[in-house]
Amino acid sequence: MALVTGGTRGIGRAIAEAMLDRGAFVFVGGQGQAGVQAAHEALLSGDPDGRDGRIAGAAADVGDPDQAAGLVESAASRFGGLDILINNAGVGVFREVADLTVEDWRRVIDTNLSGLFYCTRAALPHLRRRGGGWIISIGSLAGKNYFTGGAAYCASKAGLIAFSEALMQEVRYDDIRVSYVMPGSVDTEFSHPGRSSGGDWRLTAADVAQVVTDLLAHPGRSLPSRVEIRPSKPRK
Repeated sequence: MALVTGGTRGIGRAIAEAMLDRGAFVFVGGQGQAGVQAAHEALLSGDPDGRDGRIAGAAADVGDPDQAAGLVESAASRFGGLDILINNAGVGVFREVADLTVEDWRRVIDTNLSGLFYCTRAALPHLRRRGGGWIISIGSLAGKNYFTGGAAYCASKAGLIAFSEALMQEVRYDDIRVSYVMPGSVDTEFSHPGRSSGGDWRLTAADVAQVVTDLLAHPGRSLPSRVEIRPSKPRK
């Protein structure tokens, strides 16, 4: 059973779709109930017979510790446990530091970094009860390649790297495998608000989802703890 935060669109929804295709039970989280319901209907429409009963979701702001914990508890309760946590929820505010408001900073850090901690902390007891599992966090190459206007976002993704590396060492002997994926340019609503993906030179959300499902297929003796994925032929 898998929980995908930020699972209502973009990379998160592609991950949910790919996991459903492989027979998993999937619980998606999103900030608004309308978005969760729309994602549920879209995911179910792809294979209503095969997916019926294997997809559910709830609205939650992972930047709020109580809501993040409640989301994890709802997922575990709905499907009788938790085996996989996909930390995908994220926001981006891209302004130079002089123009970045305190509210902008808090929104990015609370969602992208604190939300990662809140969900992970709530999930660990469930994973330990199951005898192990996976925690996969969706980062970004912005976590190591910094750029003008990206101070808040880059800081949040650099923090994700540090958090994941430390967590991996803490829980590996509990048979909990920790990995993080660092995509480059992905053609989604996140990077191009107001339009749907168009399949240009950028990665697609499905490309990132494939990395996640490939990770989950690795045997227990292996731990690909960090995966970088970028467009093979970026625009010159």
